[in-house]
Amino acid sequence: MRITGGRFAGRRLDVPRAEVRPTADRVRESLFGRLGDLAGKRVLDLFAGSGALGFEALSRGATSVVFVDRSPLVLATLRKNAERLGVEDAIELRRGDAHAVLRRLAGNRPFDLAFLDPPYASGRLAATLGALAAAELLAQGALVVAESDRRHPPGPVEGLAAIDERRYGDTLITWFVPRGPATAAIRAREASDA
Repeated sequence: MRITGGRFAGRRLDVPRAEVRPTADRVRESLFGRLGDLAGKRVLDLFAGSGALGFEALSRGATSVVFVDRSPLVLATLRKNAERLGVEDAIELRRGDAHAVLRRLAGNRPFDLAFLDPPYASGRLAATLGALAAAELLAQGALVVAESDRRHPPGPVEGLAAIDERRYGDTLITWFVPRGPATAAIRAREASDA
């Protein structure tokens, strides 16, 4: 698998031999094309798997990424990829269940962008989105990008407002923002960009 854009465009990433489902190149290209400049952004990559989303964010200017996964094999592969790219100082690896890690992260500096890509069959997306919102780990104006099977969309999430969704074959990408005074302005901005 290769990084699709930014300073590491074309660089290869090792994919863990564990059961991971990397986000397809065309989905990543479209997603990051919409995200634009990520300079200075702090990113959370839950259910990191291949780490493709987090490394793509670093390639496109993000300052740091916290990768979360329960598999030691996945985390070892992510560390190896970070070393190969020379970004080991820009990443943090957290092992454990996503909900438990979110509780441990509570009180840390908030994230500007969060990716959630749990195994499609796990049925954990909506609950994890709710846990992320409840943990108060999202900066004002943060974006949350959730990947799911199009037949199992995340549905409404307390504390988050869905502002957009895009389908790519069987993959559904849903964009959320924290609920609050800024939600209406962000919805208007996203509608004008569409």
